[in-house]
Amino acid sequence: MSHELEIINGEAQMFYRGEAPWHKLGRFIHPDEVLTSEQAIVAAGLDWTVETKPLFLADGTQAPSNATVRSDNGNILGVVGKNYTPLQNKNAFTFFDEFINSGQASFETAGSLKDGKKIWALAKINKDPLVIAGNDIVDKYILLSNSHDGTTAVRAGFTPIRVVCANTMAMAHQKGTSQLIRIKHGKNVADNLDKVAEIMNVANQQFEATAEQYRFLASRNINSADLETFIKLVFTGPKYVELESQGLTVNKRIIENVIPLFEKGRGNDMTEIKGTAWAAYNAVNEYLQYERGSDDDSRLNSMWFGDGANLNQRALDVITKMVA
Repeated sequence: MSHELEIINGEAQMFYRGEAPWHKLGRFIHPDEVLTSEQAIVAAGLDWTVETKPLFLADGTQAPSNATVRSDNGNILGVVGKNYTPLQNKNAFTFFDEFINSGQASFETAGSLKDGKKIWALAKINKDPLVIAGNDIVDKYILLSNSHDGTTAVRAGFTPIRVVCANTMAMAHQKGTSQLIRIKHGKNVADNLDKVAEIMNVANQQFEATAEQYRFLASRNINSADLETFIKLVFTGPKYVELESQGLTVNKRIIENVIPLFEKGRGNDMTEIKGTAWAAYNAVNEYLQYERGSDDDSRLNSMWFGDGANLNQRALDVITKMVA
């Protein structure tokens, strides 16, 4: 049973267009149907607003904080500072309008987690995909995420998704336009989103740089000993050497789960990919998105909001350094 996604009348409050995403949750939208931002909000069950209300102590004294409250059901989403200004779902989705209306992109999936505390929207860029090797293709996407509980800033940026497994990949670089752009919640948050579009116009260059790094990994083979070292470095860090010297077993269960994915994971059995550093990275990536955690939506939460995203990036950085 899913526990992160909001479920109403047995249906997850999110949608997906075309083929089911890796988490296989939400309402199906026909691939020929191109949603506007208004339609996407309704399809994702996000057609509600958020307001802030003052908090009071038991003696009636007003606290120096506010609560964020959903308009449709009155649920409290979080406790925030007095200067916090909610970015309404409607305003967040309009960020995509220039991409959608011009035909440059189309909504693929959107929804909420934890009763609306966190929301996201993912749009596919309708441009030529990135060919890594043979039939291994990576598509380009725009990801926007936001929280209504005050835990994270608005984030918008590009993200690659590998077609063969629908996995969210890490970008090659963490600086500049490849980094998810974070915008604090304040009075100008909606205006700031407009400026993001200008920055993202040049981010396609980072997609190409990322593809070159992927291709480099696909050109380098990796042996079983280095594969195990790679897994330990990702999930434990350099301290694994010290731990093993003390007779402690490091990440045995994770290693046992990742190695089969390196050998026969989604897309890793392709002739051009098999046995390469690219296959090693994708094995860890597949583990994070299909096996780690208790269920699909908790994995989605981790990959887009939590430590899964950090481990995904670390895996790409570690394997690149190992075979450089």
